[in-house]
Amino acid sequence: MAALAYNLGKREINHYFSVRSAKVLALVAVLLLAACHLASRRYRGNDSCEYLLSSGRFLGEKVWQPHSCMMHKYKISEAKNCLVDKHIAFIGDSRIRQLFYSFVKIINPQFKEEGNKHGNIPFEDKISSVKVDFLWHPEVNGSMKQCIKVWTEDSVAKPHVIVAGAATWSIKIHNGSNEALSQYKMNITSIAPLLEKLAKTSDVYWVLQDPVYEDLLSENRKMITNEKIDAYNEAAVSILNSSTRNSKSNVKMFSVSKLIAQETITESLDGLHLPESSRETSAMILMNVYCNKILKPVDGSCCQPRPPLTLIQKLAACFFTLSIIGYLIFYIIHRNTHRKNKPCTDLESGEEKKNIINTSVSPLEVLLQSFCKLGLIMAYFYMCDRANLFMKENKFYTHSTFFIPIIYILVLGVFYNENTKETKVLNREQTDEWKGWMQLVILIYHISGASTFLPVYMHIRVLVAAYLFQTGYGHFSYFWIKGDFGIHRVCQVLFRLNFLVVVLCIVMDRPYQFYYFVPLVTVWFMVIYVTLALWPQIIQKKANGNCFWHFGLLLKLAFLLLCICFLAYSQGAFEKIFSLWPLSKCFELKGNVYEWWFRWRLDRYVVFHGMLFAFIYLALQKRQVLSEGKGEPLFSNKISNFLLFISVVSFLTYSIWASSCKNKAECNELHPSVSVVQLPQMDYFL
Repeated sequence: MAALAYNLGKREINHYFSVRSAKVLALVAVLLLAACHLASRRYRGNDSCEYLLSSGRFLGEKVWQPHSCMMHKYKISEAKNCLVDKHIAFIGDSRIRQLFYSFVKIINPQFKEEGNKHGNIPFEDKISSVKVDFLWHPEVNGSMKQCIKVWTEDSVAKPHVIVAGAATWSIKIHNGSNEALSQYKMNITSIAPLLEKLAKTSDVYWVLQDPVYEDLLSENRKMITNEKIDAYNEAAVSILNSSTRNSKSNVKMFSVSKLIAQETITESLDGLHLPESSRETSAMILMNVYCNKILKPVDGSCCQPRPPLTLIQKLAACFFTLSIIGYLIFYIIHRNTHRKNKPCTDLESGEEKKNIINTSVSPLEVLLQSFCKLGLIMAYFYMCDRANLFMKENKFYTHSTFFIPIIYILVLGVFYNENTKETKVLNREQTDEWKGWMQLVILIYHISGASTFLPVYMHIRVLVAAYLFQTGYGHFSYFWIKGDFGIHRVCQVLFRLNFLVVVLCIVMDRPYQFYYFVPLVTVWFMVIYVTLALWPQIIQKKANGNCFWHFGLLLKLAFLLLCICFLAYSQGAFEKIFSLWPLSKCFELKGNVYEWWFRWRLDRYVVFHGMLFAFIYLALQKRQVLSEGKGEPLFSNKISNFLLFISVVSFLTYSIWASSCKNKAECNELHPSVSVVQLPQMDYFL
């Protein structure tokens, strides 16, 4: 009964949910999403900088997500590179001073909060010539006005970025009186034209006041209520936004800190000042606002204008457009021809007659149809990644975002299976299915940002190693059995591996190394080819059971292992080789090949291990030590059960080790050796 229910359920699902229906559903979903996002952009505007400064939410602890765009987390080197020879000025009260300290710590984490609390605090990084000043002006008054007025003079050097804000001090010393609020309005009205004038040459931000946690405020601060703060904020917004009559104000409102404070003010130590994590978030937002348009980080879409199309992108767009037009012309001609070729009825005899016209599809039409499909796919990729049509969100890992999609896929996989006639170890159908499952899991891993969770990261590293293991096993087996070292085979494999990625590099304006896995498998294929193709060429037919030739091949593999070890522990030699032109054009990322060396080194032994495994397996099979008849097991039941037990224990041991790793650096150092032990167990288990 259970088998009958399973078959009925499978038949029902296959009837309603096929590959074709899945494609239709996906297309409809994409079109609906595109329409919704386009309407949202039209209604709310398309300025991601404005979203970054005014809206967002916490995805989790310390992870801030601006509305519709991604925020980059700047490293020390990136911050210095962006702010080289720049001058940033923070003007205001103790809250602005806190923001100043958090901003400076992005540039120099060792900087200590030891300055005079009620005085100016300078900072300068001599290497990058970055200058950041805090100017103590706790009230919006004549003193602050004079400081700003000096910068408006033509002969004085102006800061590149000015961050200002104050209000709580005025509320405190005037005991929250309405007269103080009226004076604040008058003072900010007199300062507004000066800020507007500065904003024409510098980036000027006015920081709105964060809410307070009234229960924690000391007695001398009880008059600072959220009601008063809202009144001061409303005054600042209305006055600064109306400082120009005919155009939008150039002074940017930094209001997002209010939203951050609303979520975190309960963690404040005194009820007035934000916890350090919240200040760091606000400082990082400021860094994104200014630096994203300069450094253009891949994962920082906020405040980045759409990049201008390069010449090669324009040529690619023209090519795909012409392909689509050409295919439509062929389609219309073919359709008209098909209509003419329909049978017609002779009125006298009542018999059908056909116009004899050749309606076969030409190879050119098939080619144009393929380019048309590819062009539409690339256009969709470009709209998702490089354009601002779709909203973007930072990756934030949770167990549910990673494991639930995997469970969905596993459940669907139960209802889709096919029988195979192949019974050999790692046959083509088995490895194709294995690669497919691994690619789905790796895709979910990247989308969900699971690299931040170390156990998942290490298990995914094993899947990547397994893919490379199959690269070594598959290509070695082909060359060993076929002995085909012709240029046609090489070009065929290189085209199959690289065609899509090369098109992506052209359309997306990315370097080849950006899609690092394809360069990785390409280089390893060439390593396998060169190792076996160089004299003396040793293949199965030549060896034919001769131990001398087998020993010669083992010497080749030993020399390959020696080269791998040398390059793995000699970073300088590796970088010199791949820094030579034209290799540097393919393997450099951000001006150096370090990233390529790191990626190559992570799985340096795996391909060699796959080659060695293939050689031992094929040699034993040739000598009939191992025989695989159709439907017959490779080993006896006792040996099979023992190997299954070893596989399960090995997998559990690896999982425990991966969960106990302290950091990625430690895990990555041990991974090349540990993964080699894991892979044969996975081969048998699968």
